[in-house]
Amino acid sequence: MEQRVRVALDAMGGDNAPSEIIKGATEAVNAHPELAVTLVGREEVIRGELAKYTYPEEQITIVNATEEITCDEAPVEAVRKKRDSSITVAMNLVRHGDCDAFVSAGSTGAVLVGGTILVGRIRGVERTPLAPLIPTETGVSLLIDCGANVDARSSQLVQFAVMGSIYMKHVVGIENPRVGIVNIGVEEEKGNALVKETYPLLKARDDINFVGSVEARDIPKGVADVIVCEAFVGNVILKLYEGLAGTLLSKIKEGLMSTARSKVGAALAKPALKKTLKAFDTAEYGGAPMLGLNGLVVKTHGNSTSMEIRNALAQCIAFVREDISGKIRDNLGTAAAGNKTETGNGGN
Repeated sequence: MEQRVRVALDAMGGDNAPSEIIKGATEAVNAHPELAVTLVGREEVIRGELAKYTYPEEQITIVNATEEITCDEAPVEAVRKKRDSSITVAMNLVRHGDCDAFVSAGSTGAVLVGGTILVGRIRGVERTPLAPLIPTETGVSLLIDCGANVDARSSQLVQFAVMGSIYMKHVVGIENPRVGIVNIGVEEEKGNALVKETYPLLKARDDINFVGSVEARDIPKGVADVIVCEAFVGNVILKLYEGLAGTLLSKIKEGLMSTARSKVGAALAKPALKKTLKAFDTAEYGGAPMLGLNGLVVKTHGNSTSMEIRNALAQCIAFVREDISGKIRDNLGTAAAGNKTETGNGGN
């Protein structure tokens, strides 16, 4: 049997930890024999939760960590001082090669800082973006960046486009992913200074399939497979996407339950409607990978349920098996063999 993909999972991070995190881990290993999960956190708590489930015990191990990093702590200070936190310990498992990937629903700031300081950025990669898959009419698109770099330079957006194309081709299976840059119009001369500077650089690349500017209203239509922007814009898009989806779902339910006739119609339409709404649930697509690191780091929502954790763990399998970090290094890395890690905040 091929060696299992080893994922370190922050058992203590997120609003629903540890119960939903550990439940998601057991669901994932039950569904994927090629997966091994290392739960990192307070051992006695983890063992108590695991006792509730049936799962292949050889696929789940525990590494004790006595500290936790909360969302109200300064990320850099917390990562440096809390060396026995679940985030820090789990990141070090990836850094030292004991695990292939790390998943957390905990502090976004700590995950971003830990990814850069501990796992290490590929030398030659200027910034490491967070890149979630978002649902569209035609499937999914990769939104890059959604939260790591609220200010970015044109050269960094170009790298985001390259990394996003690699991910969509080798993980999602889109042979020639279309790349678009978020803009206020489709005309080439429109946009702010950053977009105007980046557009010709993307247009000049022969290693990406650049299709031009993309307006926000067209993103749900699936007009591009890789949506490039700095994190300020990307986070606004993502939060609006999620908020609007929740509001629409609430209004649909309200309308369907408003009269006796609509309730009958709802019962008839329920199977088809459930399938459609499921496709627009962002939890179906796992977490947001932090691209450009020497190992995989995935950030899920702070309120992740077991379903999102399960899907995030499954997402790691294709990333690791396809060696996405290696492919990014081959395309963007400048390090000589044997000197591939760039740590610390230099360049950030």
